[in-house]
Amino acid sequence: MKISLNWLKDYVALDASIDEISRAITFLGFEVEGVVSTGAPKLENVVVGEILTRAKHPNADKLSVCTVDVGPAGGVKTIVCGAHNCDAGNRVLVALPGAVLPGNFQIKQSKIRGQSSDGMMCSPDEIGMGGEHSGLLILTGQPALGTPINQALPPGDTVFDIEITPNRPDCQSHLGIARELAAWFKLPLTYPQETFRGDLAGAPGRTDLLHSVSVDSAEDCPLYSAFVIAGVKVGPSPAWMQERLGAVGLRPINNIVDVGNYVMLEQGQPMHAFDAKRLGGGEIVVRRAVEGEKITTLDGKSRVLDHQMLVIADANHPVVIAGIMGGEHSGVSADTTDLVLECAIFKKQTIRATSRKLALSSDSSYRYERGVDPHGALEAAHRAIDLILQTAGGQVVGPVFRVGGDVPWQREIVVTHDYITEKLGFDIPAAEMRAAFDALELTVTREEPTEHPARGLAWTVSIPSWRDDLDRPIDLVEEVLRLHGTEKIPAAVVQSPGLLTDDDPVVVLNRRVTDYLVGHDFHECVNYTLRPAKEIAAWVSADAAQALALANPFVEDQSHLRPTLVTGLLESLKLNQSRGVTVSRLFETGRIFVERNGQNAECAAVAFIIAEPLGDRAWLKREPADFYAIKHHVAALARAAGVDFARQPIVTPSGPHYGWQDGQSAAAGDIAHGWTARFGLLNLALVKSMGIEGRVYAGTFAIAPEKIAADGARRRFSEFSLMPAALRDLALVVDAATPAADVQKALLKTARAAAGNAFAVEGVTVFDLYRGTGLPEGRKSLAFSLVFRAADRTLTDDEVNGVFQKIQDELAKSTNYQIRK
Repeated sequence: MKISLNWLKDYVALDASIDEISRAITFLGFEVEGVVSTGAPKLENVVVGEILTRAKHPNADKLSVCTVDVGPAGGVKTIVCGAHNCDAGNRVLVALPGAVLPGNFQIKQSKIRGQSSDGMMCSPDEIGMGGEHSGLLILTGQPALGTPINQALPPGDTVFDIEITPNRPDCQSHLGIARELAAWFKLPLTYPQETFRGDLAGAPGRTDLLHSVSVDSAEDCPLYSAFVIAGVKVGPSPAWMQERLGAVGLRPINNIVDVGNYVMLEQGQPMHAFDAKRLGGGEIVVRRAVEGEKITTLDGKSRVLDHQMLVIADANHPVVIAGIMGGEHSGVSADTTDLVLECAIFKKQTIRATSRKLALSSDSSYRYERGVDPHGALEAAHRAIDLILQTAGGQVVGPVFRVGGDVPWQREIVVTHDYITEKLGFDIPAAEMRAAFDALELTVTREEPTEHPARGLAWTVSIPSWRDDLDRPIDLVEEVLRLHGTEKIPAAVVQSPGLLTDDDPVVVLNRRVTDYLVGHDFHECVNYTLRPAKEIAAWVSADAAQALALANPFVEDQSHLRPTLVTGLLESLKLNQSRGVTVSRLFETGRIFVERNGQNAECAAVAFIIAEPLGDRAWLKREPADFYAIKHHVAALARAAGVDFARQPIVTPSGPHYGWQDGQSAAAGDIAHGWTARFGLLNLALVKSMGIEGRVYAGTFAIAPEKIAADGARRRFSEFSLMPAALRDLALVVDAATPAADVQKALLKTARAAAGNAFAVEGVTVFDLYRGTGLPEGRKSLAFSLVFRAADRTLTDDEVNGVFQKIQDELAKSTNYQIRK
């Protein structure tokens, strides 16, 4: 928000430097994003002169030789000028020899193309005022010759561009910022004087202009007031008002509209003026719009409304989108003689939702969305009426309409000196605390000793209606500290106790699956958690698209919570392919939202894709991915969450399953019981419709956070043994239905028990499967390789053979496996 320094000085007598004021605003809790100074800087030897004659330069087509009278400052001077508007009779600013212009540009007597020049006539840009460079600054009002520049030109202004935090709507005005600065610099605050107080004794009634005001939804509009002013004359607003509005970036329009904008910027209360004769039926109705109702706003655009939007209507149709923008034909025009001034309070949530739905924002909606003081609206209306009567004439006529707004404001907070000191961590004198409350107009209604007088005073502080952000004792601690100065907080040793709790299981899971996938040459992606509706309907289901829709999305392509990570990975793959990047193995960890036991549930998830490599010119190509490779990776991801994937039934769903290819994908688990997995080939048609070339395999694993059972033990590094390994092979005949993983696990357990602490069994791997001749019906042979190693010596055949025999004996005794010779 832009704040004018000249305007601020109407309310508080600031004599501090620009840097001091900027620093004060920052320490009060706001960010100064920029400072712009207008007007001319202080310059010496730059005076008013009048061009007497203009002649063509004898040696240059684009230059003129002028005689210029600078009066007492030096008489008549001859000056060479290249400006197009150096005509005789114009009064201009002349920089005499010895002047130093902005940019350290020194003016000297010189010769230009053989012609002597005794100074320079100045453009606005050359004297530091910005704007045109090629033309001279032509002065109006006939200032006296020889007048110094800083007496001839207006003093200018300084404009602060301030970022107002959402919790401080009271500072969305010049008066609000002035109140803060008055408290900081310990200066009195002067409020604008109002002469109109709503007294219409003796004023004529004009029910022909407005006879009825009604509010259908008091919740959306707790206060609506309307004042009728007859006999106004619409025209330009006074120069001082135009100057104020222009300084903060608003274009002056006419005296009525400018008054509304002026009071809004002064006090933070938006208002709207109607042409009374354009109000159909002479009535105003504050109501919800009819579904599909249309209005053409002041920007010339037709907008379709819905039943949740609030409008101001006459007897026939809506004339204003409440709190946001007026209708095209509702406002004041040059022909207006009678007007209705509206000043209202609207529910900020209603205005915010309407503004977002219509993608329509204004200075009014900016303030209503954040909150407007409900008990300052009528004072702002009276201030506006004063200014309208001053600038446009007219008379306030009866009746005055006011609906709502009768709820009294009373909020008090009790806080003690001891409490403030405890929260700050250092002491501030009680008198300074009390002074901070008074400076911010936080009235202390009671001051008394606490139960322990040695521990200071207790204050009962009355909170004004414009400070709705203050409702707890801790809020008053912040107010005291703001005025005391955060830079005065004494240095102290910072104590930061270490966190003793374990990492969250989701964090542990994400870390482990990331380590695994990165180790297998996958690249990590991070995508938005919000996705478009069409994508979810195509890749998951129409039911999911309906269940995961946001009530009030910001943008159309981020309207739904994501039920899968795969679509974001495909989008990343498409981007890489379009840029000629050959990356084909991508993964992501994050949250997804799925239906679980009849409700939307948030799950921790990991997904990866492996695309058919395109444009890969390596001499040795990677073996292409297949269903079993994907299944292997998904099993590893499940294992990281404590799920024994090998013992879970793998099913091949029948019928349409949207994102997956029929007959070439499978699933495991059930999210209703805590986790689910899906893996295989993605739907070829859907992948192609996204513009992705080649086949794409994918795997997903999702689990409810409370079901994660990952081992939280920290993994530690063990040194590699430099000793050689000893290998033994063992073939076991088992039932054909027995999973190889079960046999492998049993063999590893038996081997480690047999070896004990003598040496290590590093691993057991399957290297052969045999079915057929020589084996009984319903049996198969699995061959395993066992790896033995000692950390400190080379193993002998005798000790390895002894352990190997123990393994065989134990298997024969405790299992139904047969050792194949």
